[in-house]
Amino acid sequence: MINGSCLCGAVKYKITGEVGDIVHCHCVTCRKAHGSAFSSVAAVQDNDFNLLSDASLKFFESSKGKHRYFCSNSGSQLYAKREGSAHIILRLGSVDSDLDSPEKEHIWVSQKANWYGIDSQLPQREEF
Repeated sequence: MINGSCLCGAVKYKITGEVGDIVHCHCVTCRKAHGSAFSSVAAVQDNDFNLLSDASLKFFESSKGKHRYFCSNSGSQLYAKREGSAHIILRLGSVDSDLDSPEKEHIWVSQKANWYGIDSQLPQREEF
């Protein structure tokens, strides 16, 4: 089982199944939402993702049909969900447990911050 939480601990979750391959997203919305050069994410099936406490969980629709969930106390980004999908997009910075998922690729490098250089042998995709 994998556990995760926000910075202040008000939102907690557990994952009972697999965490998908790790993808590093460099799109503008991920950069702005996380205040960093990119966001590291992985897919988790809806049935395997369980919120344990969510009193301060809020969401923002960052693009049509995509909701980004975050803690309204600490601001921690936890996951995103696209309408009609059977999985969430887990924000790996919120994971408290060790992961054994492999890194897969960098995506949206066409929108990469010009001050960040990717020093990786992973594949780089211009978009998703």
